[in-house]
Amino acid sequence: MDESKKKELLLKLEASRKNYKLQLPSKIKKIEDTWELLANNPWDKERFNTFHRMVHTIAGSSGTFGLPEVGAVARQVEILVKNQQELDEEPSPQLREQIFNGVMLLVSTTNNALQTSTEPPPASNTSEQQGSSQISREENILIYLVEANEKLSDDLATQISHYGYSVKTFSTLLLFKEAIKIAEPAIILMNIILPDGDGCELLGNIQKNRPSPIPTIFLAEQSDLTARLKAVMAGGEAFFTKPVNVTDLVDKLDNIVEVDDKEPFRILIVDDSVSMAQFFSLVLQQTGMETVVVNDPLKVMEPLDDFRPDLILMDLYMPGCSGLELAKVIRQQEAFVSVPIVYLSGETDLKKQLAAMSLGGDDFLTKPIQQEHLVLSVTSRVKRSRTLRNFMIRDGLTGLYNHTQTKEFLDMEVERAKRNNTQLAFAMVDMDKFKLVNDTYGHPTGDRVIKSLARLLRQRLRKSDLVGRYGGEEFAVILPNTDAETADKVLNELRVAFGKIVHKYKETVFSKTFSCGVAMYPGHESGTDINNAADSALYEAKEGGRNRVVFAKNS
Repeated sequence: MDESKKKELLLKLEASRKNYKLQLPSKIKKIEDTWELLANNPWDKERFNTFHRMVHTIAGSSGTFGLPEVGAVARQVEILVKNQQELDEEPSPQLREQIFNGVMLLVSTTNNALQTSTEPPPASNTSEQQGSSQISREENILIYLVEANEKLSDDLATQISHYGYSVKTFSTLLLFKEAIKIAEPAIILMNIILPDGDGCELLGNIQKNRPSPIPTIFLAEQSDLTARLKAVMAGGEAFFTKPVNVTDLVDKLDNIVEVDDKEPFRILIVDDSVSMAQFFSLVLQQTGMETVVVNDPLKVMEPLDDFRPDLILMDLYMPGCSGLELAKVIRQQEAFVSVPIVYLSGETDLKKQLAAMSLGGDDFLTKPIQQEHLVLSVTSRVKRSRTLRNFMIRDGLTGLYNHTQTKEFLDMEVERAKRNNTQLAFAMVDMDKFKLVNDTYGHPTGDRVIKSLARLLRQRLRKSDLVGRYGGEEFAVILPNTDAETADKVLNELRVAFGKIVHKYKETVFSKTFSCGVAMYPGHESGTDINNAADSALYEAKEGGRNRVVFAKNS
């Protein structure tokens, strides 16, 4: 996250705290007025429940906004009220007097706290999600390739560029040194020995003066221990012997730039308190997470479908329905069975916390909660959930979504397109005559070719596009918000790019092509219909000569 964005979020957090404190007197006045109505009129159980919810909200929120003394008094009043609720009878005169005294103490404590309060320090960024030393993926990541052999240099640059990297080549160390003064690359690919000097020695000198090293991969004619030690001492992250296996090299490049797992954590916050929900949202955004806030629990379904959260942060007590009831509804839908639900509430009764988790929750955080604690709890839960979920929904060879998950996503995206009145393209991609690869070169080589197409699809498409492996050498691509003309252009560009990739088996080099069938929404009205139509179009592409993109006719 850039510095301007961090400053913007810090200012919003500060404004949120100030706004809470400005609104607090009126909230306390409402509590005071509600109790006065209860005390001076026939007993009203529903109004008593409302009174409890108001006090509960202050008990949970005030400490979060830097007023722990207010929260402590509100908590004592809440305990009195909650105990009476469980008895389900009108409170005695003695209890009424205790509650009245508690309300009066809450009023005076609030006034004193607002006069003397100071702003808490901002949340630390030490747990920022994107705080790793590795590179975040961007379009056309710049690579400097330093290699004297012009043919090898051109071949490597061409092959690497097919996977979405931008490669600049240099035949001498002198040219490389001048270029790096002007613009630094994300990664350096360098031969150990060049005509005008030692690549390892030069890189060692460049890296030692930097706060963080530029990731470097060394190339060499031989794989002897001396050469490898030189590369390691110069800070090399990998070592490849010529002739370079491009598939393995791109695998390493992908590892360095972390292609797969750098999507920001997506957190859905469900809380009827606007101020609390906004505050939690800002705290999590500071660490690089994406958030969506829902203040009306009865409107949670559309954000669930559209946002696809990694975790749901939910208040326990809300008007309309409780967090427990809402969790049950969410858990009844297969697509959200494994999404962690973390309750964030002022409820301190351990039995009720355990009951909440037994009815669909995964964790329970008690208000008030420190910002650092909130971030760490959410981060650890999402990381664990993503790891487990990947085992269930990802294909082991390619890392793409598996067949079942891809079909679920297709159904969801078609429904979203219907709601939003947008277009959707669905493509079935199948490699041409792939059996010949396995029969001629063996299954390990076939697996590398499958991985190369998977990588190309993943890297060259948008983050919003969904790519899955349907099985064998067949893939599926979901392109939301895409018309037929754009889909045709994108898929044909991918087809041409894949045909240019060179695969190797020992001394043999070969290339492959793929055929593609595409179906559109609108035109086919369900996930099943669009799937069947794309499959038929793929068959037509195969019958028509292969290495082509064919669109299904609208039904």
